[in-house]
Amino acid sequence: MQENKEIKALFHLIDDPDEEVFSTVSTRIVSYGRGIIPNLENLWENTISEDIQERIEILIHKLHYRDLTEDFERWKTSSYRDLLTASLLVAKFQYPELATTTVLQEVEKLRRNIWLELNSYLTPLEQINVLTSILYSYYNLKGTEVGYEHPEEFLINKVIETKRGNAIANGILYLMLSELLDIPVKAINIPRQFVLAYIKPDFEENPTAQPLQRIEFFIDPMSGQVFTHKDVENYFKRVSVPPVPSYFKPMSHNRIIQVLLEEFGKCFDSEKTSYKQKELLAISELLNE
Repeated sequence: MQENKEIKALFHLIDDPDEEVFSTVSTRIVSYGRGIIPNLENLWENTISEDIQERIEILIHKLHYRDLTEDFERWKTSSYRDLLTASLLVAKFQYPELATTTVLQEVEKLRRNIWLELNSYLTPLEQINVLTSILYSYYNLKGTEVGYEHPEEFLINKVIETKRGNAIANGILYLMLSELLDIPVKAINIPRQFVLAYIKPDFEENPTAQPLQRIEFFIDPMSGQVFTHKDVENYFKRVSVPPVPSYFKPMSHNRIIQVLLEEFGKCFDSEKTSYKQKELLAISELLNE
């Protein structure tokens, strides 16, 4: 962007010690839009002070965040709210310049490998065994406990790159592949867990059935291991929580991405990074239905 007198004056005020002045300057710089980012990057490279560099980094982040918020608003209002697009948007919060091609190619490669092994004669369990075998054995995906000291384990690009993710990120990848292959797997809302469920094929024909009755079996996205109704019943006894029907209802794509945003936000609980947690929670609220 061509630097005019106002931009030069604003850049000169970035180092103002008065937070109120910086806040006003910041708002005005952000109003220029992402076109001003190269100017800010050039200023960063020619600045010695680490404090001023930090302020410039915050300004660049705010510009990316504004664009990201608009992208999430478009996703929410689109007719096809797919998990892959939204997961890539979450990843762009941390990696704003992320090139998505590699992720898209890897997901398509996985889909094709699974599709080649499927046929219409397989039972639900056989279908899941094919998907699980390719994802966790052939592709070698590893699952980790949800830990907030590892933000990369929430992000689809890093899961694809390192073949390592937590239950939420791996679960979303599992859901993406299931949907691309027309396998009726959904995420359900079991407390303290991110669990998938294979919904019986006659689900649509029997809308009055209780949510639990519609589930054939459960899947742990950490490893692809299948759980029975009895296993889940024992889990509820162990955590002393009554298994109410709402825990077994399929979650919408909106809600799944909200869970991802909220849990990812917990990685930023230090004083220095708490603004990121607030921003992620604000995007989550934006997705409220």
